[in-house]
Amino acid sequence: MAMPSRPGAEQGRDGHGACAAGAAASSPPRAGRPVQPPGLSVTWQQHDLLLDSFEHRGTGRHVEQVSWRWRGPLDAERFTAAWQSVVDRETVLRAAFAWEPEPHVVLHERAAAEVVRHPAGSVGWDELVERDRLRGFDLRRPGPLRVTLLDEPADGDGAGPAGGPGPSSGADREPDAAATRVLLTFHHGLLDAWSVFVLIDEFYRAYLAGGALPGQERRPDLRDWSLWLSRQDPGPAREFWTRTVPAGTPAVLPAAPGPDTLESGCGRAEARLTAVEADRLHRWAAAQALPDSTALQAVWALLLYRATGASGPAQVGFGVTVSGRGITLDAVERLPGPLRNCLPMSVQVDPGERFLQLLTELRDRALDMAAYEWVSAGQIHEWTGRASRGGRLLESVVAVESAPRREPDARTELAAGGVRVDPPRASGVHTAFPVALFAHREADGALTLSALHDRARISAADARRLVGHCVRLLTVLPRTDERTTVAEVLAALAGHALPRIAVRRRPAAEPGARLRTHSIGGRAAVEPLSSRS
Repeated sequence: MAMPSRPGAEQGRDGHGACAAGAAASSPPRAGRPVQPPGLSVTWQQHDLLLDSFEHRGTGRHVEQVSWRWRGPLDAERFTAAWQSVVDRETVLRAAFAWEPEPHVVLHERAAAEVVRHPAGSVGWDELVERDRLRGFDLRRPGPLRVTLLDEPADGDGAGPAGGPGPSSGADREPDAAATRVLLTFHHGLLDAWSVFVLIDEFYRAYLAGGALPGQERRPDLRDWSLWLSRQDPGPAREFWTRTVPAGTPAVLPAAPGPDTLESGCGRAEARLTAVEADRLHRWAAAQALPDSTALQAVWALLLYRATGASGPAQVGFGVTVSGRGITLDAVERLPGPLRNCLPMSVQVDPGERFLQLLTELRDRALDMAAYEWVSAGQIHEWTGRASRGGRLLESVVAVESAPRREPDARTELAAGGVRVDPPRASGVHTAFPVALFAHREADGALTLSALHDRARISAADARRLVGHCVRLLTVLPRTDERTTVAEVLAALAGHALPRIAVRRRPAAEPGARLRTHSIGGRAAVEPLSSRS
């Protein structure tokens, strides 16, 4: 079964909303024909993400994970019932994809929560996390999220840090305390990390209520978000992006051309600022009226510029993630769905310019883009003519973890029952790009930077070098002032070898072509993802 082409570039009034299948489902069924569940049109971003998932099955692309430690008694029956209650409440957790007559999201009336528990010592934590990520999802079936539990031995063997996937260490574990690691694995086609944090709060409330949430389905939900999108006029967004995207092709790779890496799969390289360094950076940024994300974006822009080898001004481009929850939809901050988005950021880097000017331009650009955070990068390529003539606006992404305001009451009630839960941590997600930089603030105040990379393009050693350069520049920023130039900041990397990136191993369509409305000839030559379970 083949997958048809994506929605048109005028995503908004004509590109979103109830699809033909959904409209047909609302009509009286013909005799002898089963009633079809309602459906919603896929967004442009969902379409591109699904195609990439199909083309790279078994790699764990677009699959993210959130994990934490549960310390104290765990009632398995109530735990499973609570997740089932959340699935019954949330439309998105009963959603799946179908491809004909056009791609659409199918909303099922029922779906079973998948909760699996592994006894202590049956499998290592790191192995379990990676295996579950690579398993992926059969996107034709409802259920874009699953829950896996791993009990830990009472003596602390095999315990990892309280946060998410990563190297094991039992230093923070209370001796002889019963503990269970909780892993949520989900697909970005229907959920983002923000959504999962919301769902965790709902699960806690259900668990405390004996395994059942009171009330009916949540509204607003995925249907209301889709309706909101369908009512947006794309005209102002198109005018903004065609006016602000530079005419030329920016430098988009944070590494210099290099040989084949002789590696494969998805990799992760990490480096961190200590709590003291992260706090110093935060206070410096606040004194400049800048969010921490702007500092990170500026450092990434410098690395893109450095990789060009230019001595004068050069335009660079990369993606920045936005929560998608700055839209005018009631209660959207508590709405689970695939709202997170990636938008192209482009800026000119001039070594003779004041570094503060670069920071200000990035901050102001981000503020201007916020009004159009519901627009996809594919539409922007289409509107700016890059879908037809080629030219990439981004080949990397900078993501700063964002989460909704947490509800402390549930954790307090759990503690009263002898259960202590650590803050959940998101892993970040491997995307279609060669590298994504993910920033996460640890519970102890440290700032961890993770380079999630395609090992066929960037080797493990070069990824470590790249993220190490980020940390080095971030530690330099608090020592700058209004007179410091871009060149002076870049001087901190003098003598450090450039990271290298390999060319693609096989011919591939330019991202501009992949983002074209009919770039796949009306029907994609890929088949639906088969179950990997």
